[in-house]
Formats: sequence, C-alpha cells, structure tokens
Amino acid sequence: MSPDQLSSLPASVTRRATGNGQGRLIVNADDWGRDRETTGLISDGIRCGAVSAVSAMVFMADSERAAAIAGEHGIDVGLHLNFTTPLSAPGCPARLAESQAVLGRHLTCHRLAQVVFSPRLVRQFEYVVTAQIDEFRRLYGTDPVRFDGHHHMHLCANMLAQRLLPAGSLVRRNFSLAPGERSRVNRLYRRLVDRWLARRHRLVDFFFSLAPVAAPNRLSRIIALAREHVVEVEVHPVEPEEYRFLVGGELFRRTGDIRLAPPPTAAGHPGRAHR
Repeated sequence: MSPDQLSSLPASVTRRATGNGQGRLIVNADDWGRDRETTGLISDGIRCGAVSAVSAMVFMADSERAAAIAGEHGIDVGLHLNFTTPLSAPGCPARLAESQAVLGRHLTCHRLAQVVFSPRLVRQFEYVVTAQIDEFRRLYGTDPVRFDGHHHMHLCANMLAQRLLPAGSLVRRNFSLAPGERSRVNRLYRRLVDRWLARRHRLVDFFFSLAPVAAPNRLSRIIALAREHVVEVEVHPVEPEEYRFLVGGELFRRTGDIRLAPPPTAAGHPGRAHR
C-alpha cells in the first residue's frame, strides 16, 4: 500500500458497533509497525473494514511511521510485547537490545522454556517490559490499555509471576480449544493460566486465530459464538492466504450481519473471563 493510499483510511472503520446485544467480533492484526510491508498489508485490511484493531510492536523498523498512521486515522491500538524477534528500530538502546536478546534466547531454547520461571531473568523482564510500555506511551501519547505478545510470550511464567502488566488492563488469553483438541494436560495448563490472568486483568470470552482459513465449520463456530460473546480473532495479513481472505471480502461473506468492533477497553465490560 502506498503512502498516498494510506490517506484514504477511514477514521471510523474501527468504531463499528455490533448491534447484537453483548456479542462482539474483534479482528485484531498483530505486528503493526514491525516493518513497512507488514504495516502496509494491515493497513489494507483496515481500509476495507476487515480489521478492527491492531497490536503494535515498538522499537521496530516501522514503529514510528505506524504510530503516526494510527494517530491520524483513529486506529485502535494495543501493545504487542516482543521478547523473541530482534529489535530493529534505528537508535534502539544497546542495553535494551541486549536484554531483549537474552530473553529471546531463553524463551526459544526449548519448547517448554516459557512455562518455567527463571529467577535470574526477573530484572531483564522488568526492564524490557517497562521500556516497551514507555515507548508505546511516547509513540501513541497514551498508556496502553490492552496487551498481547509476539508468539504469545506474554503468557510465559515470568510474566505471570512478576505481574508486570497493569491491573485491570485487557490481556489476551490462551487460544480457545474445541472439545478434544490438544491433550488433557495442555488444556488444564491453559485453563489455569487464564484463571490466573483473570484475577488481575480483563479477558475476552473466546480467542482464536484466523488460520486455517480453509476450515468453514471452524469459522462458522466462531461467528456463532460472536453473536452472544466477546470473541477476538488474531490475524496476520502478511500471510498471503489470510490477506486474500480479509481484503478479498470473504470475511464479510462469512460473517453475514455481524459487524466488526474494536476491543472492549471500558472497565467493567461484561466479558466472561473463565470460559
């Protein structure tokens, strides 16, 4: 998407109401600001009304420009905490880049590393999270009120135990699973994490990824849930199949009369946290 096309983004596109009681369908695009390509592809989804919110990365190559676009067009933005992808913004503090790299090596060294609390990394987690919150505040002129994580690492053991996110904020929960999906132990762990989150934070009722987009029965279930519940769908328009689904209009053909909405940021929204 060219800079000229960005001027056509409608400021009201992320302010649509569902008009369906307590139901709400949120289509949230991750990695806003990661690089120009990613920001541009997400912008296409916003422009056509298929994306209702974004999660922004800070200290990345396109973070500054993406923040300016969001401010100009009234895009609903949350903080996409990043512990695993190297920080790429020009002028990123060396100490921050080094600390974030330490966390990334720890979290990706083994598939179960994120579920194990590391006392030696307490200060690094606190420093990196605080720095990203402060940078979001600088770029967007406000405190972040909702949080999620790149590769979902905001749900790692240190983040949960250290309670580094503001109480009362909206935090992304684990993926909602269909009956029989994943092992019993996996499901129990996810349920415990969500209950832990719900003690201090607000959660949506259900959370899914858009992929695989070629599963019509799965998407039909998501849409049915959104009629009565608050449902978030995570999308990555940088993936060609997801981009075509969003920008080509297939999403609207599937959702019917359900409109997209931004996340519920007002305190006390009746989301049910323990599903």
